[in-house]
Amino acid sequence: MRIHVLADSDTRWKWGGELAQRLHSRPRLHAHMLNGRSTPTARQMEEVGIRTESISHSSVAEFVTDPELTSADVLIIGSVGGTTQAILHGLARGLGRQPRRPVLVTGYVGVVYENLTDGLLLRAGADVVLANSPFDAGRFREIYRGLGIPDNCVVQTALPFLAEHRYDPTRTGATHPFTVTFAVQPSVPEDREGRLYVLRRAIQHARLRPGREVLIKLRSKPGEQTTHIEPFHYETLAESLDEPLPRNLQFVYGNMGPVLDRTDLLVTVSSTAALESMHREIPTAILSDLGVREPHGNHYFTGSGCVVSWNEIDEGVLPYARPGWLEEQGILARDPYAQLRDRVATLAGSSSLPPIRPYYTMQNAPAYLPKLLARRGLDPNGEPLPHAVAAARGRHGLLTRASRKALRRAYRFGVQTVAPKIQRWGGL
Repeated sequence: MRIHVLADSDTRWKWGGELAQRLHSRPRLHAHMLNGRSTPTARQMEEVGIRTESISHSSVAEFVTDPELTSADVLIIGSVGGTTQAILHGLARGLGRQPRRPVLVTGYVGVVYENLTDGLLLRAGADVVLANSPFDAGRFREIYRGLGIPDNCVVQTALPFLAEHRYDPTRTGATHPFTVTFAVQPSVPEDREGRLYVLRRAIQHARLRPGREVLIKLRSKPGEQTTHIEPFHYETLAESLDEPLPRNLQFVYGNMGPVLDRTDLLVTVSSTAALESMHREIPTAILSDLGVREPHGNHYFTGSGCVVSWNEIDEGVLPYARPGWLEEQGILARDPYAQLRDRVATLAGSSSLPPIRPYYTMQNAPAYLPKLLARRGLDPNGEPLPHAVAAARGRHGLLTRASRKALRRAYRFGVQTVAPKIQRWGGL
């Protein structure tokens, strides 16, 4: 099966690549990386560890005109909602004149806790919209039906990150100390004060429990970007503290799987890593210290039995997720990808797929769609704009590519280093 994956960040590449491997045991996998602030670095790509037959980098305007797509069986679109809608429009124009086209699959990388309707409508038009749980599938279908969108595109699966390795609560044969892992998020909490608070509590826990090892699991190194901007990097914040770190606390990078292999308690505000941890039956703590609030995403875990504070963690609480809640979230499913494999096989085996019909058109959203498409280099018909084509041609020069690389580094440095200092100095 020839599967092409489009991704705009390391997280979405991991999601798309692992999803491809769930679809087929040995897919012919091709990666397409969108140029942008969160384009994966070589280190991030290597860290994900998924092998491909090819890797390309392009803009939206370049991607939707890529002739290689006509030979693909499946295209997995891993991008933000607005970009996904633009790609659907571009492909509707470009592939509509072709005798065959790939099955279009899209979905969400993690927990869906904000902008639900907005995100779903921007993904409408794909052949398959993935829901990671029975709870999500019900919500997605209800929204689509309410706006007259056929809901048979919604297919229930699970997060492809979920592994089969189970946690041993007896720690039989464990060769490491009891390990507490704090899984950070780039933008939750968003402000410096909130991130400093969480960091200081992790440091305090390490001091209170010297027999434990405390890991702070980071998503990206200073200067790198992932799906969300991270203006206050935890390692940089730690360097600003006027105190030495406890010897039993360390910062770690890399794939979440091996870190969970040595974790005895996972702590986070609302990271998707919590679902990975719960799936392995590892005690999991969802922090309430900064409030259980929609902007933090931890409201999603109400009912799980895992919402606790750092004070309770310091006292020794080990929260286990409730089985009923886990079942509702699809975490206990036996073969969560069977429905997807059947759906893709049926679509790929049909003599002709239906036309691609994105939800937004010039008829129902004339004040919204043109701006959305123009920001991605397309006109209202999904045709690449002349300036986008010219810019794409210019990027093929070595000097221009080097300039773009330098500009991207400068942007990241400004976001992560300069802007936080200005905010701190100015009390902003």
